[in-house]
Amino acid sequence: MATEDVFAYALSSNQAWAGYKGHQNPDFFPKLALGQSPEILWIGCSDSRCPETTILGLQPGDVFTHRNIANIVSPTDINTSAVIEYSVVHLKVKHVVLCGHSSCGGAAAALGDARVGGVLDTWLTPLKAVRNAHREELAALGDKARAVRIAELNVEAGVQVLMANANIQDAIAERGLQVHGVFFDIGSGRVRDLGLGTGKGGLKSIEGTNGSADVVRGRHAMLVFRNGTEGAAMQAR
Repeated sequence: MATEDVFAYALSSNQAWAGYKGHQNPDFFPKLALGQSPEILWIGCSDSRCPETTILGLQPGDVFTHRNIANIVSPTDINTSAVIEYSVVHLKVKHVVLCGHSSCGGAAAALGDARVGGVLDTWLTPLKAVRNAHREELAALGDKARAVRIAELNVEAGVQVLMANANIQDAIAERGLQVHGVFFDIGSGRVRDLGLGTGKGGLKSIEGTNGSADVVRGRHAMLVFRNGTEGAAMQAR
């Protein structure tokens, strides 16, 4: 496809998608226009391969989103802070999810000593600090494992910032808000729970489990966050 045709194709694709959704469920868009009540705040990377609603199998209206280069959570970034405040205080989401991913360009840049240039070097400073704090551990790994590990450590550092946020602390104490650190493997399409934040469980199948659960429902699937150690799982409907 020619470069100049990409935007036109995107608009045409939107028309087809909107028509299909409207035919599938005539109330979908009118109901969506009335307001939003997402149960998840997703903080992820701007990477085009990591669209949160798509990889979770959910729908528009299910996930409130903030994405930036290398999914960095900085306590001094007013953009991130505004998203957290609005989603936690006003929308009252039940889950805050910070997601790192494999093949991350920001992680690769932080592992090297070369400058990227411009504002990117400033933005990636926290990730460089993560590299320096774990230099020995990272040096002992092969290239591929090193890139994955620094991305995981970046999520860990970001979750620590989230857990220190006053709005998140209040919501945890007052209504049981849950904070999760996860990792998306682009090569398999799977999201893995890193056991960070308020939850310590991994991803498990819904079948055969007991206990209460928070359910986020999409049109074709549902994502279940279980209390305790059972983590989260998805089941097609």
